[in-house]
Amino acid sequence: MTVEVAPVATADTGNRPPRAVRKERKQQEALARKEILAPVRRTLTLASIIVAIASVGTVVPFILIVEACGELLADSVDTDRVWRLLLIAVLVLAARGLLQAAALTWSHLVDASYQLTLRRLLAAKLTRVPLGWFGERSSGEVKKYLQDDVEALHYLVAHARLEFVGALTVPLVTLGYLVTVDWRLTLVLLIPLVAYAVLFGRMMDQDGRDRMAVYNRWERRTQDATIEFVDGIQVVRAFGQAGKAHKTFQDAVDGQAKSLDRLKTPIIRVQSASDIVVAPVFVMLVVVLGGLVMVGLDWVAPLDVLPFLLVGLGLGSSLLGLGYGSQALRAAGAAAVRLHELQQTPELTSRPPVDSARDPRTVAGTVRFEDVRFGYRADHEVLRGIDLELAPGTITALVGPSGSGKSTLAKLLPRFYDVTAGRITISGKDIRDYPSDELYRTVGFVFQDVRLIRGTVRENLQLARPDAGDDALERAARAAQIHHRILALPRGYDSEIGVDATLSGGEAQRLSIARALLADTPVLVLDEATAFADPESEAAVQDALAVLVAGRTVLVIAHRLHTITGVDRILVLENGTLVEQGDHDSLCEAGGTYQSLWEINEAALSRLALVGDGVSKEGTR
Repeated sequence: MTVEVAPVATADTGNRPPRAVRKERKQQEALARKEILAPVRRTLTLASIIVAIASVGTVVPFILIVEACGELLADSVDTDRVWRLLLIAVLVLAARGLLQAAALTWSHLVDASYQLTLRRLLAAKLTRVPLGWFGERSSGEVKKYLQDDVEALHYLVAHARLEFVGALTVPLVTLGYLVTVDWRLTLVLLIPLVAYAVLFGRMMDQDGRDRMAVYNRWERRTQDATIEFVDGIQVVRAFGQAGKAHKTFQDAVDGQAKSLDRLKTPIIRVQSASDIVVAPVFVMLVVVLGGLVMVGLDWVAPLDVLPFLLVGLGLGSSLLGLGYGSQALRAAGAAAVRLHELQQTPELTSRPPVDSARDPRTVAGTVRFEDVRFGYRADHEVLRGIDLELAPGTITALVGPSGSGKSTLAKLLPRFYDVTAGRITISGKDIRDYPSDELYRTVGFVFQDVRLIRGTVRENLQLARPDAGDDALERAARAAQIHHRILALPRGYDSEIGVDATLSGGEAQRLSIARALLADTPVLVLDEATAFADPESEAAVQDALAVLVAGRTVLVIAHRLHTITGVDRILVLENGTLVEQGDHDSLCEAGGTYQSLWEINEAALSRLALVGDGVSKEGTR
C-alpha cells in the first residue's frame, strides 16, 4: 500500500474574527481527514456499501415481524405465511450479522496495514528532516507522532465511515417504510431525531476542539515532565530537590486532569441529554402519546401504531454510536492535522546538479562560511554576515559569551539547519549540494547532548561505520580514553547500555567521541566535546584529538578557554557576528572580547583552586 499525504496549510489567525478562524480550522481538519483517508478511500467505500446493505438488513426483520403481527391479528390467520415471514426475518438477520462482521473485519485489516505503512512513511520522513528539528522537540513529542497520533487514526479509518453509513441508512430505510404507513405519525417520530441532531451538533462545536487542543498540550507537558523526573531523579534527590521536581510533575498531572475535566464535563452533559431523547423508552413515549392523539382524532387506525412501536424504536440505537464515537473522531481529526503538519516540515534536499560543481581552486577539506545569516524565526537573526575559512589540518576554536551563536554556527555545518542567506562550502562545494549520506561521511560531530541508542557498546560505535572490526573499534576507543572502561563492563564491547552498563556523563561523551573518530570524517565539529570528561582524562582526550586531527578540518566550540589555548586559530563571536580572530596570545594582547572572557575564565579557575585547597586542608585536620 502506498501512502501519500498532501500538505495542508496552517492557519494564521492574525486579527481575524474568531468565527472566521474557527471556520478555517474546521476546513483544515476536514481536508486533513480527507487526505489521511485518501490511500484507503476506495477500500472503505466498498466496506461502506457492505455496511449499507447490512443496515437495510437491520430494519427488514422488524418490518417482517410487523407483517406477521398484522397477519396474526387478521380475522383469518394464514399460519404458513406467518412462519415464512419469521423464517425470512431470521435469515435476513443472520445475513446482516455476517455482512457486518465481514465489513468490520475488512476495515480493521485495512487499518492495521495502513498504520504500518504510515509509520514507515513517517519514519522515512524523519530521516529527511533537519536534525535540528529533533533538538526542538522532546522524545515524548516524537513518540506522539509515530505512535499516539497514528493510533488515534484507528477510529477514523476502521469505524467512523462505517458507523456513519449505518447511522444514516437505518433511519432512512425506517422512515421510508413508516411514511408508507402514515406520514403524520412519522413526523411525530422525527421529534426525538431532530432533538438529537441539535444536541449532537452542540457536542461537536468548536469549543470542544479548542478544549481538545488544550488537553493535548497538557498531555505533552505531562509526558515531558515524566521523562525529566525519571531521568533526573538521582540528581534532584542528591541535591535535596526531589520535592521541587515532584511538584513540577504533579503540576503537569493536575493540569492535565483539569483540562480533561473541562473537556469531558460539557460533553458528558450534552451526551446524556442526547442519549435520553433517542432512548427506546423516550421514543416509545413520544409514539404512544402521538398515536393516542391521532387515534382519538380518527386520523389513524390503532393497528397502524404498531409499526411505529416495533420499527421506530430502533432509530435511536443506530444514532447512539455517533455520539459515543464523537470523542474518538475529534481526537482523530486533531491527530490528522498534526500528522499533516509533520509532513509539511521542510526536508534536507539537494539542489539541482547544475549548481553542485566544485571550485577547482579550493583545497580539499577547506570549509568556508560566506556571508552566512541564520535565524530560527524570520523576525530574529541569530547569526549575521559570518565570513570565515577553516583550513585542512587545523583546529579552529569558536568562543564567545553565552547566547552569542556559537552552537548555532556549529550546527549549520552538518546541516542541522539550512542558512537563511549566504552559503557554506566544503572543498568548494555548497553543503546543500551534498546528498545527506555523503554529507555525514564528510562531516562528523560531537555535541554536549550525547545520544546513545539502546543497544550494545559495539552497536553504538558501529553507527558511525557498520563494517568496523574489533581492531578499529579498539583504536577509536583508546583514542577517546574509553577502552579500559568498556573492558571493565560485564561483556566488554557486547555489554548492553542500560542493562549491563550505566555510563556516566563523561563516559557517554567519550563513547560519542570514539564514534566520531571511528567515522573518520575529513571535517569534525566538537561542541565542548570534553565538557563531561573527568579531570584525569580531559588532557589525555585533548592530546588524542590533537594527534588524530592531522589532515582534518576541525571546529571546536569551547566554553572553558584553557582547553583551547594551543589551537591554530580562535574565532570570537558576539551577538551573532564575528568580532575577533587570531591565536591565544594575540587575542589576549588585543584587549577585546576574548581578553575579557579569558580574565573571567582565569578568575573562575582561581576560585576553584582556592576551594580545592580549602577542602584539602580541611581533610588533613
